[in-house]
Amino acid sequence: MTTVLLIDDSRTSRKMLTEMLENHDFKIIGEARNGEEGYLKYKELKPDIVTMDITMPVMDGIESLSLIRHENENAKVVMITAAGQKEIMMEALKRGAADFITKPFDEAEIIATLMKVEQQE
Repeated sequence: MTTVLLIDDSRTSRKMLTEMLENHDFKIIGEARNGEEGYLKYKELKPDIVTMDITMPVMDGIESLSLIRHENENAKVVMITAAGQKEIMMEALKRGAADFITKPFDEAEIIATLMKVEQQE
């Protein structure tokens, strides 16, 4: 079973993702409310995949992504973005994001993206 760490300052987003992913045999092993907490949880839990919001307090998703990829260059991080954040997404991909999902969430898209990322070497 693929393990997932959810990093998002929105409790509603984390809850929605948890429900969607658990319905498709992903195991949520942790949650974090900001990039700094997310990075620390990543080091502790070592999940297979991370989903990470970009805009968060304390430390944003781009900075946290950089720290996680520095910790493990093979980390699989899927960024979550609001529509219209194209420049930020390009920066995230340059820094090693595996893929991205746009809000509002579409369950089929999320599952397809995570399954694709799961298969990446």
